[in-house]
Amino acid sequence: VQLQASGGGLVQAGGSLRLSCAASGRTFSSYFMGWFRQAPGKEREFVSRIGWSGDSTYYADSVKGRFTISRDNAKNTVSLQMNNLKPEDTAVYYCAATKVVTIRESSYDYWGQGTLVTVSS
Repeated sequence: VQLQASGGGLVQAGGSLRLSCAASGRTFSSYFMGWFRQAPGKEREFVSRIGWSGDSTYYADSVKGRFTISRDNAKNTVSLQMNNLKPEDTAVYYCAATKVVTIRESSYDYWGQGTLVTVSS
């Protein structure tokens, strides 16, 4: 599976962005998909994940209620709608794919290249 993330940019605090991740390959629907982020000078951290059919989602406490993950298996895409953005959401965001139900970074097999989100105060 090859992943390509897009949609990052500069936004003011309180604004919204929608990230997308396009996947290649016929087996996209068999993967759990996740989003991670890495802020400057910090470790990469889990943001959200979604199950095969899209009915199972999980969020980090820091984004719960503000971010929404979704997927379209017909289009091989997974999205992250980010609302009410805060300066602390500034990071490079990565999409990733795994065969297991996990939020552990090391268990994700495939990674996109990352897209930068900058939230100004």
